[in-house]
Amino acid sequence: MLRCDQIRRRFQGPGGALTALEDVTFAADRGELVVIQGPSGSGKTTLLLTLGGLLRPDAGTMQVDDQDLYALSTAARSRFRARTIGFVFQLFHLVPYLSVLDNVLAGLPGSVDGAARRRTAALLEELGLTARLAHRPATLSAGERQRTALARALVKEPAVILADEPTGNLDPENAALVFRRLDAFRREGGVVVAVTHGQDAAPHATRTLRLERGRLAGSLPLSR
Repeated sequence: MLRCDQIRRRFQGPGGALTALEDVTFAADRGELVVIQGPSGSGKTTLLLTLGGLLRPDAGTMQVDDQDLYALSTAARSRFRARTIGFVFQLFHLVPYLSVLDNVLAGLPGSVDGAARRRTAALLEELGLTARLAHRPATLSAGERQRTALARALVKEPAVILADEPTGNLDPENAALVFRRLDAFRREGGVVVAVTHGQDAAPHATRTLRLERGRLAGSLPLSR
């Protein structure tokens, strides 16, 4: 379903070239929640952006659902990403002048019909946001903002969700809720890749990988 092969990414820094990713190869199938752990600066966010078609690697290939993302034109890749990949970020990235409802509806790649509105309403009810539909992000708690961002990723029913430190700003109760819902998504046949410093994802992970200095250092087997 999702596969990266020999991914390499370097950046030019003041002191010369910096290697963010070096020959990273791994795959995730439907029904997996893969957690990637590592210290700050290890390349986790760079890897997630590359997996999502947002950052072209210097070398290697990135496939989602048998589609080579970086073989597509910029416009075609954007359309594919809008249909297939959902993102959940630590800093939420909600549109400040839109309500909760409109922020979630903005996650849909096409026109919004009655079925989409009903699906959105059910999802927001499930996430405990029905009373906040008309509220703007500035009036929400951190947990409510992250649940809104999660709903925006889920509403289009993507094949893959990529989560970048999705519980870094949350209390334990909201952190657990986010990963329970991501776990439900993968049980329904989706793929989740989450990068995180913490242990909130551990009870739900099907596999844990460690990224150190741009290299995957191996898989940590999990008993379930």
